[in-house]
Amino acid sequence: MTDQDPQGDTPRSAILTTREKIERLRRARTNAQRGGGSKRIERQHASGKLTARERIASLLDSETFQELFLFARHRCTDFGMAGKEMPGEGVVTGIGAVEGRQVFVAAQDFTVAGGSVGEMHADKICRTMDMALKCGSPFVSINDSGGARIQEGIDALSGYGRIFYRNVLMSGVVPQIAIVAGPCAGGAAYSPALMDFIIMVRGSAEMFITGPQVVKQVTGEVVSAQELGGPDAQMQSGVVHFIAENDADAARICKDLLSYLPANNIEDPPDLLGNGELLLADDLWLDGVIPDDPRMPYDVRPVIRRLVDEGKILEVQEHFAPNAIVAFARLNGRTIGVVANQPAVMAGVLDIDASDKISAFVRFCNAFNIPLVTLIDVPGFLPGVAQERGGIIRHGAKMLFAYGSATVPKISVILRKAYGGAYLAMCGKDLGADRVAAWPTGEVAVMGAEGAVNVVYREEIDKSDNPEAARASFIAEYREHFASPYVGAARNLIDDIIEPSQTRRYLSLALESLRAKRELRPQKKHGLIPM
Repeated sequence: MTDQDPQGDTPRSAILTTREKIERLRRARTNAQRGGGSKRIERQHASGKLTARERIASLLDSETFQELFLFARHRCTDFGMAGKEMPGEGVVTGIGAVEGRQVFVAAQDFTVAGGSVGEMHADKICRTMDMALKCGSPFVSINDSGGARIQEGIDALSGYGRIFYRNVLMSGVVPQIAIVAGPCAGGAAYSPALMDFIIMVRGSAEMFITGPQVVKQVTGEVVSAQELGGPDAQMQSGVVHFIAENDADAARICKDLLSYLPANNIEDPPDLLGNGELLLADDLWLDGVIPDDPRMPYDVRPVIRRLVDEGKILEVQEHFAPNAIVAFARLNGRTIGVVANQPAVMAGVLDIDASDKISAFVRFCNAFNIPLVTLIDVPGFLPGVAQERGGIIRHGAKMLFAYGSATVPKISVILRKAYGGAYLAMCGKDLGADRVAAWPTGEVAVMGAEGAVNVVYREEIDKSDNPEAARASFIAEYREHFASPYVGAARNLIDDIIEPSQTRRYLSLALESLRAKRELRPQKKHGLIPM
C-alpha cells in the first residue's frame, strides 16, 4: 500500500522537501542568470563588449543590486517560439546604488535573442520604470538590442509604445540616462531620444532609424553603420551628449553625471560640502583674460574652470555646436549649470545648433532645481541664408522661452560683447535674470560698435577728410556713450560692475542669497515652446 499525503492523493515520494525546493530555486536562478550561454558570452567579449550583468556591475556599488523579474517568460507560440527558452527575457532589470544613492536600471542582454524586445521584455522595463517614478529615483537604460522581436508582432510594437509613454511620464520628474552600448535601431532609438542624456560607446554603438541597407535601397547612398549612426555621427547631429571609449568608460561617465543630479524634481541637487561654507578667494588671473582688442578670440573654458570648485566641469555635448558651452559644475559644493558663449569658435555667435543646445540644457536644469550661471560674450545671431531658411528665428526663440520660463536662480555675467537679441537670449535682465553683473570690459548694445557707426554716422564719415580716422573716433565714442556697462548700470539693467578677479565671490554670495527664491507664475497646463 502506497503511503499517501494526508491532505491529498499525492504519494509522499513525489512531494519535494524544503531543501529540494531551495535547490530547485537555485538551479532555476542560475539558469536564468546564465544569459545566452558561454559561447555567446565569449562572442560578446570578443567584440569588445561587456555582458548586461557586467555592465550593471560596473555601474552600481558592489553588492547593492537587487534583481527584479528574473523569471519572466514570453508567451509567444508562433514561428517556432513555443517552449523556446529565453533566460531573463533578454533584459536584466533591478535596483542598486551609485555612490550610495538609489538608481533603477534596465540592461538589454544581447546574448539572449540579440536583446530583442518582446512583450515580457518590455514589461520588465516598464515595471522598473514605474517603480523608479514611484520611488523618485533616477532610471538608467543600457541599450544593446537587435530591435523588435518579429515573432511577437504587434505585442513587440506595443511594448515599445509602453516604454515611450513612460519616458514621457518620467520626463522632468526623475533623471533618465541612456547608455547605448550596441545596436539601437528603428523605433528602439526613440526611447533614448526621449531621455535626458545619451551616452554612446565608440566602436560598438549604432543608433539610427533606418540602417545602411535601407538607405542604399531608397536613396542609393552607400554608408557604413558607424558613419550613419555611430557616436561621432550622432554627436554632430546633436542627438548624443557624451561619447565613451568602452563600456567601463560609459559607466564612469554615467556615475559622474549622476553625482551632479538630484534624485528627482522635488529634491535639491547634491551638496558635497554640506556646511554652508563659501570659498570667496579672488583670482587675479581673470583680470587679464579678456584681450585688449575686442576682435581677438579667447577660450572661455579656463574662465569657467577658474570660477568653479577644483576647476572641474562635466561638459555636455562637447563636440556639438562648439560655439556654445554647457556644463555641470559645483560652486561651494553645490551643483550649478553653466552656459557660456565660446569666443574661440565662430566668435561665440549663436546659430541654430547652439540655440538648441543651450535651450535643452536650460530646460533640464530648471526641471531639476539646478541654478544657472550664464557667461556672456556674444556678438549676435549668425547671419546668412542657410540660417534664416533653417529657422534661426524659431530656434533662437527656444532660448528666449527656456530662459524666460526658468524659475531657478539665474545669474548672468557679461564678460565682453552682449549685442542685440542675442544678449537677451543669453538671459539678460529682462529675461528674468535674478542678477546681472558685468566686467569692465563688457559692451551692451543693440549692435556692435563697428556696425552701429556705419549706420548712425555714415554721412559724417563720408564727408570727413579722413574717413578711417573719423570712423575710429566714432567707434570709440559709441563704445563709451552707448555700449559701456555703466549705461546699463545707470538704468538698473546691470546690478553691478565687478572686477573679473572677484567673480567667484560675486557668484557665491548671489547664489547664497537666492537659495530661498520663490517665483509665482500664471497658472496654466504648460507653455508652448517654439518647436
